[in-house]
Amino acid sequence: MNRSLLDAGWASVRRRWPAARPRCGLILGSGWGAVADAFSVRDSLAYAEVPGLGAASVAGHEGRLIWGDLAGVETFVFQGRRHVYEGAGWEPVALPVFVLRQAGASAVAITNAAGGLAEDLEPGAFMALSDHINLMGGHPLIGPHDPDWGPRFPDLTQVYAPGLRRAFLEAAARHGCAARAGIYLAVSGPVFETPAEVRAFRGLGADAVGMSTVPEAVLAHASGLRVLGVSCISNRAAGLGTGPLSHDDVQRVMAAAAGRVRPVLAEVWLELGRS
Repeated sequence: MNRSLLDAGWASVRRRWPAARPRCGLILGSGWGAVADAFSVRDSLAYAEVPGLGAASVAGHEGRLIWGDLAGVETFVFQGRRHVYEGAGWEPVALPVFVLRQAGASAVAITNAAGGLAEDLEPGAFMALSDHINLMGGHPLIGPHDPDWGPRFPDLTQVYAPGLRRAFLEAAARHGCAARAGIYLAVSGPVFETPAEVRAFRGLGADAVGMSTVPEAVLAHASGLRVLGVSCISNRAAGLGTGPLSHDDVQRVMAAAAGRVRPVLAEVWLELGRS
């Protein structure tokens, strides 16, 4: 990755908000943008104004960095994410984690919309990531070693923090949100998977499939941040549902789900405030 570009992005955020001291971050995936309404907003910054990040190019990603608070916890909320399939390289994907690390944050929640592979994961259900399978064909740590990202060979035995996962699942149960732990499989996109691929992914033990999250989670964990990963199941994966897949359908399901998960994340933020 281009370290100078990452440094320029962080410098622009620091110049804009010199007093910001976020304790954690939240990266909102496809259709998750309305979750940002749970935060008291101090200020916001368009991605296009941040070098190395750039405007989001996918529908359902607002492309705005929010400096806000929830449950007394100062937070940087990345309202929308960049994907490597957009063609701008790993820097826009990595920059949110880099900014959080440089700002002194200790935890990050990473969200996505995913296709359900497991029989019990229907559209609208939530899955707290317990592990992942990376079939994206790469990740942002490939290349010259930068010690700011941790050791050359980071241990990925436990990428996702058990305490944060438990807090999410317990809060989901209290609020009547269908949720369980599971394994997320990441592919590069921007195409939906074929039925044959879906059969293979189920055979590998994956519960849900998507096109994001794993790169950010690897970077965050390697550099010392506690990670919560959450998928909202937006559709049954190819060959498991009743019709063709579309991004419009993903956004429709996510619009309904975002309101249900806001109070759940608020309880997780209470836990972050105590820890």
